[in-house]
Amino acid sequence: MIAYDREKGLLTIHTKNSTYQMKTDKYGVLLHTYYGRRADGDMSYLFMMEDRGFSGSIYDARADRTYSLDQLPQEYPSSGTGDFRSPALIIEGKNGAAGCDLRFDSCKIREGKYALEGLPAVYADAGEDRAQTLEIHMKDRYSKLEVVLLYGVLPELDIITRSAVIQNLNDEGIVVQRALSASLDFLTGEFDLITFHGRHGMERQLERQRVNHSAHVIGSRRGMSSHQYNPLMILADKECCEEHGSCYAMEFVYSGGFFGLSERDQYDQTRMQMGMMDEKFSYPLAKGESLILPEVILSYSGEGLTRLSQNLQDCLRLHVCRGRYRDSVRPVLLNSWEACYMNFDGEKILGLAREAASLGIDMLVLDDGWFENRNDDNGGLGDWLVDEKKLGTTLGELIRDIHEAGVRFGIWMEPEMVSEDSALYREHRDWAMRLPGREPVLGRNQLVLDLSRKEVVDYLFDRICGILDQGEVDYLKWDYNRSISDVYSHGAELQGKVLYDYMLGLYSLLERLLERYPDLLIEGCSGGGGRFDAGMLYYTPQIWCSDNTDAIDRLKIQYGTSFGYPMSSIGAHVSAVPNEQNGRITALWTRGVVAMTGGFGYELDPGLLSDGEKKEIREQVALWKKHAALIMEGKYYRLSSPFDDALCAWSFVSRDQEEVILNVVCLETHCNMPGIYVRLRGLKSGAMYSDTAGGGVYSSGALMEAGYPVPRPEGEYIALQRHFKIVH
Repeated sequence: MIAYDREKGLLTIHTKNSTYQMKTDKYGVLLHTYYGRRADGDMSYLFMMEDRGFSGSIYDARADRTYSLDQLPQEYPSSGTGDFRSPALIIEGKNGAAGCDLRFDSCKIREGKYALEGLPAVYADAGEDRAQTLEIHMKDRYSKLEVVLLYGVLPELDIITRSAVIQNLNDEGIVVQRALSASLDFLTGEFDLITFHGRHGMERQLERQRVNHSAHVIGSRRGMSSHQYNPLMILADKECCEEHGSCYAMEFVYSGGFFGLSERDQYDQTRMQMGMMDEKFSYPLAKGESLILPEVILSYSGEGLTRLSQNLQDCLRLHVCRGRYRDSVRPVLLNSWEACYMNFDGEKILGLAREAASLGIDMLVLDDGWFENRNDDNGGLGDWLVDEKKLGTTLGELIRDIHEAGVRFGIWMEPEMVSEDSALYREHRDWAMRLPGREPVLGRNQLVLDLSRKEVVDYLFDRICGILDQGEVDYLKWDYNRSISDVYSHGAELQGKVLYDYMLGLYSLLERLLERYPDLLIEGCSGGGGRFDAGMLYYTPQIWCSDNTDAIDRLKIQYGTSFGYPMSSIGAHVSAVPNEQNGRITALWTRGVVAMTGGFGYELDPGLLSDGEKKEIREQVALWKKHAALIMEGKYYRLSSPFDDALCAWSFVSRDQEEVILNVVCLETHCNMPGIYVRLRGLKSGAMYSDTAGGGVYSSGALMEAGYPVPRPEGEYIALQRHFKIVH
């Protein structure tokens, strides 16, 4: 899989369907020769060495004006080498001089996938996964700076990961001003860039645009991956679609601010980069210190966007998510938030639990409002003292009663935040992120605790354990409801480290909790989908996809999410109508079909439902449990786009192609409509499939070529679900 031809200076990585290649040239510069469909040979024949105006040469080349890093594809470009494109690395040395000239020193190939101390990363072994690691050691030509480039290879999934470790071996300190984790140069190709923008309540909206002669940048300055942009980018051939064409993905395994770029240069070459946001980043390294960069997942597909998504989905589901719930079906839950908000007592919550049990629901989640000074969202965060007066009982007694009612128990917390109106803030104002001498910026009347400080992390660990130890808690909803705007740590001398060290603190806190509570299911949340990223999936295998529970809006949100994330990671609930966020009314069946795309649950008060609605919910829960393994583990296919088509259709196909679930939601209803057909994909060639409910039998060829007819909708937003099995 990884081969090193020392004589030619050639490093080649082969996966099942792709090849990634680098070459060390005569000056020791590590050039990037190729990434794409699997191929053999030395791809450096693609380099066109020409004398181009205003493209400077490195000093080694002297009179050879055909050699310029301004036009050659590089593996890890740095500033100060004559390359005027976006650098991956900017190092500031003595007297503020910025420059770094990395040259190849050595490489190592070892079995198994590397890990990153303190950071989430893809994991895989050398046995069944056949994983390998490539280490490339680079040295600055003029100093004792070293950079170790790390490549992890999961060949069967067509996954290559990228990271780097920056090591300062100089006698004097340096400052890292930019350190991106991955950079790709493409000599040829006309590309579209696919990104996923959004806002609170409408996250991960797909946008596709041509890569022109300009730099297109996405990212987050918010201290989290954000509702506004997701740390996922796809470069696709302009004719690439779901089933055909070449495409490349970069996905960041990090939950803080990020930077992503695509840039087409003056010679029609394209550069693609991803890494940490460099605004408010200035990381000092004293002699002997190192900086470990978060990981970027790369994947290539020559068979369209569906295959690319399935590569990423399988990688995250099997090699990022961990713990008991990685492979097991998640519990169906009823969340108390839209059922009663903060207006409840212990009897109300216990009543919800009994209703949940009667509907076949597995778990009751006690959302916000259970702790002292918390009848609205203006106070109470940070102290985490159970409001026994409000509950009318202890938390332990309430948990016991809920378990006796026949359901499991979950609880909501927002550990990273503090309210000004709290004992913690009055005692430790310096634990909150705020600029000295200024009033803080508020979000929901709360501030962000400084997790870059160990004492803050230790405090939170003790407080969270103090809640979880009061009873048998099966689930923790981990929320995060504001951005970091006042970036200042009262415990740090150098503020350029704070945001990175904050993420290390968060990850260490989550890791400690998982070690203590290995059977605890943590669902990530940040105002819904504001921190939906691969970094959080390492600790929270399920993330609340969006605060927007409207089924029709969710079609677009879940569609965009599917490009880079497994469907098992998507928290999706059926809520009451008219919908809280937009007032839309959709049928209970439609809401159920949409929510069955991920981790399934309800966000309503069952006591307000009619007997007919309760009966329908029992049927939905039973149906989801029947097909849960297929939904969580099957291959996911986008069959139409809610952005472009009159319907949104998707399917789950079992790994052995024996079973299929087809889902359709009609987005338009008109008089005398033409017939609508949905073409299925991923079925077994030559097989016959039966509709397990309707009894019809259909050939796989016809279903994939001509499609399945969708009955003419009578009413708005009508949904269809069909389950097919192979006829033997």
